[in-house]
Amino acid sequence: MDGKGTLYMIPCPIGEGGDPYDVLPLHNREVIRSLDYFVVENARTARRFLSRAGIGKPIAELEMAELNEHTPPQEVEGLLEPLLEGRDGGMISEAGVPGVADPGADLAALCHRHGIRVVPLVGPSSILLALMASGLNGQSFAFNGYLPVKPPERARAIRHYERRALAEGQSQIFIEAPYRNAKLLDELFAVCQPETRLTVAADLLEPGEYVRTATVREWKAAPRPQINKRPAIFILGK
Repeated sequence: MDGKGTLYMIPCPIGEGGDPYDVLPLHNREVIRSLDYFVVENARTARRFLSRAGIGKPIAELEMAELNEHTPPQEVEGLLEPLLEGRDGGMISEAGVPGVADPGADLAALCHRHGIRVVPLVGPSSILLALMASGLNGQSFAFNGYLPVKPPERARAIRHYERRALAEGQSQIFIEAPYRNAKLLDELFAVCQPETRLTVAADLLEPGEYVRTATVREWKAAPRPQINKRPAIFILGK
Protein backbone atom coordinates (compact mmCIF):
# COMPACT_ATOMS: atom_id res chain seq x y z
CA MET A 1 0.00 0.00 0.00
CA ASP A 2 3.07 2.26 -0.13
CA GLY A 3 2.43 5.56 -1.88
CA LYS A 4 -1.33 5.11 -1.93
CA GLY A 5 -3.87 7.06 0.06
CA THR A 6 -6.38 5.76 2.60
CA LEU A 7 -10.15 5.68 2.24
CA TYR A 8 -11.94 6.64 5.47
CA MET A 9 -15.53 5.44 5.80
CA ILE A 10 -17.09 8.44 7.57
CA PRO A 11 -20.45 8.04 9.33
CA CYS A 12 -22.84 10.94 9.67
CA PRO A 13 -25.88 11.40 11.94
CA ILE A 14 -29.08 9.62 10.96
CA GLY A 15 -31.11 12.80 11.53
CA GLU A 16 -30.23 16.42 10.85
CA GLY A 17 -30.83 18.00 14.24
CA GLY A 18 -28.30 18.85 16.92
CA ASP A 19 -24.53 18.75 17.02
CA PRO A 20 -23.03 15.89 14.92
CA TYR A 21 -20.67 15.15 17.80
CA ASP A 22 -23.59 14.26 20.02
CA VAL A 23 -23.46 10.91 18.16
CA LEU A 24 -19.97 10.93 16.60
CA PRO A 25 -16.59 10.66 18.38
CA LEU A 26 -14.46 13.81 18.33
CA HIS A 27 -11.71 11.75 16.67
CA ASN A 28 -13.85 11.78 13.52
CA ARG A 29 -13.49 15.56 13.33
CA GLU A 30 -9.70 15.24 13.23
CA VAL A 31 -9.95 12.85 10.29
CA ILE A 32 -12.53 14.99 8.47
CA ARG A 33 -10.36 18.10 8.82
CA SER A 34 -7.38 16.28 7.32
CA LEU A 35 -9.21 15.54 4.04
CA ASP A 36 -10.06 17.54 0.96
CA TYR A 37 -11.34 14.71 -1.27
CA PHE A 38 -14.70 13.08 -0.61
CA VAL A 39 -16.83 10.51 -2.42
CA VAL A 40 -20.42 11.04 -1.31
CA GLU A 41 -23.85 9.61 -1.91
CA ASN A 42 -25.43 13.06 -2.15
CA ALA A 43 -23.33 16.20 -2.58
CA ARG A 44 -25.88 18.60 -1.08
CA THR A 45 -26.38 16.65 2.16
CA ALA A 46 -22.64 15.90 2.38
CA ARG A 47 -21.76 19.61 2.17
CA ARG A 48 -24.29 20.36 4.88
CA PHE A 49 -22.88 17.61 7.09
CA LEU A 50 -19.25 18.70 6.58
CA SER A 51 -20.16 22.28 7.42
CA ARG A 52 -21.90 21.20 10.64
CA ALA A 53 -19.02 18.83 11.43
CA GLY A 54 -16.54 21.73 11.48
CA ILE A 55 -14.28 20.75 8.61
CA GLY A 56 -12.30 23.96 9.09
CA LYS A 57 -11.89 24.90 5.41
CA PRO A 58 -14.18 26.42 2.77
CA ILE A 59 -16.59 23.83 1.40
CA ALA A 60 -16.02 25.22 -2.10
CA GLU A 61 -12.36 24.17 -1.93
CA LEU A 62 -13.20 20.50 -1.42
CA GLU A 63 -13.09 18.00 -4.26
CA MET A 64 -16.30 16.01 -4.16
CA ALA A 65 -17.57 13.19 -6.37
CA GLU A 66 -20.94 11.43 -6.13
CA LEU A 67 -21.41 7.67 -5.91
CA ASN A 68 -25.01 6.51 -5.79
CA GLU A 69 -27.51 4.31 -7.63
CA HIS A 70 -27.26 6.62 -10.67
CA THR A 71 -23.47 6.31 -11.05
CA PRO A 72 -22.54 4.23 -14.14
CA PRO A 73 -20.40 1.22 -13.08
CA GLN A 74 -17.66 2.22 -15.52
CA GLU A 75 -17.20 5.54 -13.68
CA VAL A 76 -16.65 4.07 -10.21
CA GLU A 77 -13.06 3.07 -10.97
CA GLY A 78 -12.21 6.69 -11.76
CA LEU A 79 -13.13 7.71 -8.20
CA LEU A 80 -9.98 5.92 -7.01
CA GLU A 81 -7.56 8.12 -8.96
CA PRO A 82 -6.79 10.59 -6.12
CA LEU A 83 -6.25 7.66 -3.72
CA LEU A 84 -3.93 5.90 -6.16
CA GLU A 85 -1.98 9.18 -6.42
CA GLY A 86 -1.43 9.18 -2.65
CA ARG A 87 -4.24 11.42 -1.39
CA ASP A 88 -6.48 10.32 1.46
CA GLY A 89 -10.22 10.46 0.92
CA GLY A 90 -13.49 10.05 2.77
CA MET A 91 -16.68 8.20 1.85
CA ILE A 92 -19.92 9.72 3.20
CA SER A 93 -23.43 8.24 2.96
CA GLU A 94 -26.58 10.31 2.91
CA ALA A 95 -27.19 9.13 6.49
CA GLY A 96 -25.61 6.66 8.88
CA VAL A 97 -22.61 4.51 8.08
CA PRO A 98 -21.23 4.17 4.54
CA GLY A 99 -20.87 0.75 2.99
CA VAL A 100 -23.86 -0.80 4.79
CA ALA A 101 -27.02 -0.84 2.64
CA ASP A 102 -25.15 1.80 0.68
CA PRO A 103 -23.23 2.13 -2.63
CA GLY A 104 -20.08 2.99 -0.70
CA ALA A 105 -19.47 -0.77 -0.51
CA ASP A 106 -18.58 -0.71 -4.22
CA LEU A 107 -15.83 1.83 -3.61
CA ALA A 108 -14.46 -0.08 -0.62
CA ALA A 109 -14.35 -3.28 -2.70
CA LEU A 110 -12.37 -1.51 -5.42
CA CYS A 111 -9.94 -0.15 -2.83
CA HIS A 112 -9.20 -3.67 -1.63
CA ARG A 113 -8.57 -4.83 -5.20
CA HIS A 114 -6.07 -2.00 -5.68
CA GLY A 115 -4.32 -2.40 -2.33
CA ILE A 116 -5.76 0.79 -0.84
CA ARG A 117 -6.31 0.80 2.91
CA VAL A 118 -9.94 1.18 4.05
CA VAL A 119 -10.52 2.57 7.56
CA PRO A 120 -14.02 2.52 9.14
CA LEU A 121 -14.83 5.25 11.65
CA VAL A 122 -17.31 4.93 14.51
CA GLY A 123 -20.85 6.21 14.01
CA PRO A 124 -24.56 5.37 14.18
CA SER A 125 -26.15 2.56 12.15
CA SER A 126 -29.95 2.48 12.30
CA ILE A 127 -29.82 -1.26 11.63
CA LEU A 128 -27.70 -2.04 14.70
CA LEU A 129 -29.42 0.57 16.87
CA ALA A 130 -32.79 -1.03 16.16
CA LEU A 131 -31.44 -4.50 16.90
CA MET A 132 -29.80 -3.29 20.11
CA ALA A 133 -33.10 -1.93 21.40
CA SER A 134 -35.30 -4.76 20.12
CA GLY A 135 -34.64 -7.49 22.67
CA LEU A 136 -34.51 -9.96 19.74
CA ASN A 137 -31.59 -12.26 18.98
CA GLY A 138 -28.42 -10.21 18.59
CA GLN A 139 -26.19 -13.28 18.19
CA SER A 140 -27.67 -14.31 14.85
CA PHE A 141 -29.35 -11.80 12.54
CA ALA A 142 -29.68 -10.90 8.87
CA PHE A 143 -30.27 -7.57 7.18
CA ASN A 144 -32.43 -8.12 4.10
CA GLY A 145 -32.76 -4.60 2.72
CA TYR A 146 -36.04 -3.71 1.03
CA LEU A 147 -38.89 -6.17 0.55
CA PRO A 148 -40.42 -6.58 -2.94
CA VAL A 149 -42.92 -3.89 -3.86
CA LYS A 150 -45.61 -6.09 -5.45
CA PRO A 151 -48.00 -7.43 -2.76
CA PRO A 152 -47.87 -11.16 -3.68
CA GLU A 153 -44.05 -11.16 -3.81
CA ARG A 154 -43.83 -9.11 -0.61
CA ALA A 155 -46.15 -11.53 1.21
CA ARG A 156 -43.97 -14.45 0.09
CA ALA A 157 -40.85 -12.63 1.32
CA ILE A 158 -42.45 -11.91 4.70
CA ARG A 159 -43.38 -15.59 5.11
CA HIS A 160 -39.86 -16.63 4.11
CA TYR A 161 -38.21 -14.33 6.68
CA GLU A 162 -40.72 -15.29 9.35
CA ARG A 163 -39.95 -18.99 8.80
CA ARG A 164 -36.23 -18.29 9.19
CA ALA A 165 -36.82 -16.26 12.35
CA LEU A 166 -38.95 -18.99 13.92
CA ALA A 167 -37.00 -22.04 12.72
CA GLU A 168 -33.46 -20.71 13.21
CA GLY A 169 -33.99 -18.04 15.84
CA GLN A 170 -32.29 -15.57 13.50
CA SER A 171 -33.58 -11.99 13.72
CA GLN A 172 -34.70 -10.81 10.27
CA ILE A 173 -34.19 -7.08 9.66
CA PHE A 174 -35.59 -5.09 6.74
CA ILE A 175 -36.55 -1.58 5.72
CA GLU A 176 -39.16 0.13 3.58
CA ALA A 177 -39.55 3.46 1.81
CA PRO A 178 -41.02 5.71 4.54
CA TYR A 179 -44.19 6.51 2.59
CA ARG A 180 -44.97 2.76 2.43
CA ASN A 181 -44.40 2.03 6.14
CA ALA A 182 -48.08 1.92 7.12
CA LYS A 183 -48.95 -0.38 4.23
CA LEU A 184 -46.09 -2.73 5.14
CA LEU A 185 -47.23 -2.82 8.76
CA ASP A 186 -50.74 -3.81 7.63
CA GLU A 187 -49.27 -6.64 5.55
CA LEU A 188 -47.07 -7.86 8.41
CA PHE A 189 -50.16 -8.04 10.63
CA ALA A 190 -52.07 -9.93 7.94
CA VAL A 191 -49.34 -12.43 7.01
CA CYS A 192 -47.40 -13.20 10.20
CA GLN A 193 -48.38 -15.70 12.89
CA PRO A 194 -49.90 -14.23 16.06
CA GLU A 195 -46.96 -15.16 18.34
CA THR A 196 -44.20 -13.93 16.01
CA ARG A 197 -42.41 -11.01 17.61
CA LEU A 198 -42.11 -7.80 15.61
CA THR A 199 -39.96 -4.77 16.32
CA VAL A 200 -40.72 -1.38 14.80
CA ALA A 201 -38.08 1.31 15.29
CA ALA A 202 -38.57 4.80 13.82
CA ASP A 203 -36.67 8.11 13.93
CA LEU A 204 -33.77 6.59 15.86
CA LEU A 205 -31.63 9.13 17.76
CA GLU A 206 -34.21 11.80 17.02
CA PRO A 207 -36.41 13.53 19.66
CA GLY A 208 -39.45 11.55 18.46
CA GLU A 209 -37.67 8.19 18.56
CA TYR A 210 -40.01 5.19 18.71
CA VAL A 211 -39.03 1.56 19.42
CA ARG A 212 -41.44 -1.22 20.35
CA THR A 213 -41.25 -5.03 20.29
CA ALA A 214 -44.39 -7.11 20.75
CA THR A 215 -46.08 -10.16 19.30
CA VAL A 216 -48.20 -9.65 16.22
CA ARG A 217 -51.22 -10.48 18.36
CA GLU A 218 -50.29 -7.68 20.78
CA TRP A 219 -49.59 -5.24 17.95
CA LYS A 220 -53.02 -5.87 16.41
CA ALA A 221 -54.75 -5.24 19.75
CA ALA A 222 -53.02 -1.89 20.32
CA PRO A 223 -53.30 1.49 18.56
CA ARG A 224 -51.22 1.62 15.37
CA PRO A 225 -47.96 3.56 15.63
CA GLN A 226 -47.81 6.68 13.48
CA ILE A 227 -44.78 5.77 11.37
CA ASN A 228 -45.80 6.84 7.89
CA LYS A 229 -43.13 8.98 6.19
CA ARG A 230 -40.72 8.32 9.10
CA PRO A 231 -37.46 6.39 8.56
CA ALA A 232 -38.08 2.98 10.12
CA ILE A 233 -36.53 -0.44 10.70
CA PHE A 234 -38.59 -3.64 11.00
CA ILE A 235 -37.39 -6.86 12.67
CA LEU A 236 -39.07 -10.25 12.85
CA GLY A 237 -37.99 -12.55 15.67
CA LYS A 238 -38.85 -15.53 17.83
